[in-house]
Order: sequence, then C-alpha cells, then structure tokens
Amino acid sequence: MQQPTIYDVARVAGVAPSTVSRTFGRPDRVGAATRERVQAAADELGYVPNPHARALQTGRHKTIAMVISDIANPHFFELIRGAEQRAKAAENTLVIVNAEESPTIERDQVRGLSRSVDGFILAASRLPDQELRDLSAQQHVVLVDRELGPIPSVAMDTAAGCRQILEHLASLGHEEFTYCAGPPGSWMGAARWAALRTGAEEHGLRARRVGPYTPTVANGGAAADGALRSGTTALVAHNDLLAIGIMRRLADRGVRVPEDISVIGFDDIFAAELVQPPLTTLGGPDAHAGRLAVEMLLELLKAPPGTALRDGADSPHHQRLPTNLVLRDSSGAAKG
Repeated sequence: MQQPTIYDVARVAGVAPSTVSRTFGRPDRVGAATRERVQAAADELGYVPNPHARALQTGRHKTIAMVISDIANPHFFELIRGAEQRAKAAENTLVIVNAEESPTIERDQVRGLSRSVDGFILAASRLPDQELRDLSAQQHVVLVDRELGPIPSVAMDTAAGCRQILEHLASLGHEEFTYCAGPPGSWMGAARWAALRTGAEEHGLRARRVGPYTPTVANGGAAADGALRSGTTALVAHNDLLAIGIMRRLADRGVRVPEDISVIGFDDIFAAELVQPPLTTLGGPDAHAGRLAVEMLLELLKAPPGTALRDGADSPHHQRLPTNLVLRDSSGAAKG
C-alpha cells in the first residue's frame, strides 16, 4: 500500500494541501478547528508527517545531538537520562553519539550530523578550544564538563569539590597524596589537578601527580604501580573507574585499603558503593546537569548561532553545580 500524502489528507479534511502543510509545520498559523479536522483526517488515513519536509518549513528538526566522550563510562548514564527526559518534555528527540575519547571521531560525527540536528550538547569534549569556538559560531552548542569563554556550559564546581577532598585527607592525618591523572585532553581532569595542586599547601598537604592513564578499570593497575613508588598514603584517581582498578591492583599486591593507603575517586558512579571496600568519591547532580544542558540549548535555538551572550560566573549560560564528597570505607586515617 502507498503511504498517504498531504493531498490525501487535504481531500478527506476538505482543505487545501497548503493548509495540511501548515498544520504540521506551522500549527500556530492554523485555526484550532481546522487543526483538529486535519489531525482527524491524518489519523484516519495513518498519515505521518515527513520530518525533513517539516524542518524545511520551520527551520527546526526537533532533534538534539548529545556527543559523549566515552559512552561506556557509567558517569554519563545519569547525564543522558536527565537530558533525554527534558528533551522528551519539549517534544524533541535526543540522539546519543559516542566519540570514543577521540577528537577525530567527535569532529567527524559533528560534521555528519550538522545538517540533521538543531544543536549539539558536547559532554567532556576532546576538541581543541579553537575548533569549539568555530563550531559555536556556526551551530548551537552547549558544553558539559567543560568551560570555554562565551560558549554556554554546565559543569560541576570543581574547585569547591576538590577542597572537600583536601579537607577530608587533612582531617585524617595525611600529609601527602598522589593524583592519578586521566587523558591529557580532558579539561575536567586538568581542572581537578589544578584545584588539588593549588589547594594542597593551604591544607598542609604535598601533592604529586602520576600518569596520564586511560580512565578505565583495566588501566588502574598501571596507575596503582606508578603511585606506590612514591610511598604516598593516599591516592586520588581521575575517576571512579580508574580508582576501582587501582583498588583491585592494591589488593593483588597485598596493600590494604584504607589501612595502608586511602583511595578517592570522582563521579560517584553506581558501582562505587558495590566494590570492596566501598569507594569514597566526589559526586554531583548529573541528571540535573543533563536537563539543564537541554534547557540551555532550547533557549539558544531562539537566536541565530554565534549570537553574543552575556559572559561571567553569574550568567545563566554558565552554570556550576554543587558537588558532594560521599564518604565510604576506602578512605581512612593515615598509616602512622
């Protein structure tokens, strides 16, 4: 059977084909009674509007692309869930794209989707700064877990969160810690290390850094071996996956957590409380971050790409969300 067309709907509804087109493309330009008649005819015939044709009329695809640096990382699960809920509430479709921690893949995916979506949410983007600036001048873009000048962004308050970690370690009698770094291209990783390094002296701590390491459980072994050489009493890992891998390696080497060494992660993924010992970690409202990013993007769509936005910490286009140090059994008093 042939699919019904707008001409079939127009015949059944007793209106012009252009009225059917406006009903589905620009419903605000059609009277309520006419809209109902056209919709009833469409339902009767099983007519489904062509989204590409509708996009040509309205300039909107009602589709948002969320590009995730590594979709296998559980940190992003809640972020995606929050974004999907908000997009659905606004009758938009959310497309999830995996960049596989590769700026090349991220770049290719964005280019390929640029004509099919209304805008992009880039989560932990690995693209260089200038590429992001150029992209934001051509497309509607919101950054998550990264901040860059005037580009709208949602990020956790890294500085405040790292102060919580430093205060916790100092209160337990630690005099030093080693940070196990993640990917070199991670803006959030660099921000965490900068906050930990600059705040360490204030809390009477010495900060060391090892790495970088790919932030997965499998690479935790190498991170643990590298950190143990420093003789430190506490490890702070780039994320929870790396921290879990570190604890596994420490157990294999007979190093007790937290009796011999404390371990702290970032992100508070669901597995953090399932490992033994349960992992102390810094978390934040990831689902809210996802919802907020979609709201920002929907607001941006009201203006042309590249429109100048008010910058600064108090700008509604730059949101820093509070973090919370979740205390579990992987951190304890310094070995004395």
